[in-house]
Amino acid sequence: MKKILTIIFLAFVVSLSAQKTDYNTKKDFVAEGYDVTVYFNNKIMKGDSKFVATHDGVKYKFASKENLEKFKNNPKQFIPQYGGYCAYAVAVNNEKVDINPKTFEIRDGKLYLFYNSWGINTLDKWIEEDAEQLQAKADVNWQKIKIKR
Repeated sequence: MKKILTIIFLAFVVSLSAQKTDYNTKKDFVAEGYDVTVYFNNKIMKGDSKFVATHDGVKYKFASKENLEKFKNNPKQFIPQYGGYCAYAVAVNNEKVDINPKTFEIRDGKLYLFYNSWGINTLDKWIEEDAEQLQAKADVNWQKIKIKR
């Protein structure tokens, strides 16, 4: 009986460690295939299928080999916050919502992406409703919802 309980406990521990952060991979890539390194130049650019990297089980596209290498050298610097889901929705609704990859903000050296469609631009709301407070709320909420289910 003790062996069975030990095996069940170990299986539970392994299953917990196997859970991964959920990333928004609409169109099979984080940021819908836009080059996450370019955002840090306050620009947007679609990535090229010739320059692809996989990090933490998800794929990223890059506009150039140089950008691909930049990412490979320090991926954590470029990964969008909240798995690439809408920062505003994570903060306000505690939900994972798709983004418009053209709507972003670089804040404190981090990339935040936002929903922007049908007349609703959540980046505008993020700024109007106090981005710093919303960022703190999103950080807390993300810890509760980040695991892939």
